[in-house]
Amino acid sequence: HVQLVESGGGSVQAGGSLSLSCVASRRRSSESFCMAWFRQVPGNDREPIAGLYTGNPFTYQPDSMKGRFTISQGSNKFVLNLHMNDLKPEDSGIYYCAAELMGMCDVFSRYKYWGQGTQVTVS
Repeated sequence: HVQLVESGGGSVQAGGSLSLSCVASRRRSSESFCMAWFRQVPGNDREPIAGLYTGNPFTYQPDSMKGRFTISQGSNKFVLNLHMNDLKPEDSGIYYCAAELMGMCDVFSRYKYWGQGTQVTVS
């Protein structure tokens, strides 16, 4: 089991930047696993933004998300940051952190553990 806590959401003007952070915690384990950011904007299904394996942070990212969205690990490898630039009103939605313990970090449909989400509003 993994617990995920997101932070950093809020309101920003169009063209601005915002960073989100996710802290993952597991009891009695320090093994690496997959972490990713997703988002759900009104009218759309939840979609992946980018993910990585905490033990070897090669980033997996759909082409549609490349350019304005990047992820990075914190000094603690179980912290995953999302950096968003040139934000647009259509980026408004709920942003979720997710984790998957069984590998295949690029298969975003496998992610099983989810944070509560954090709201991002771009006006």
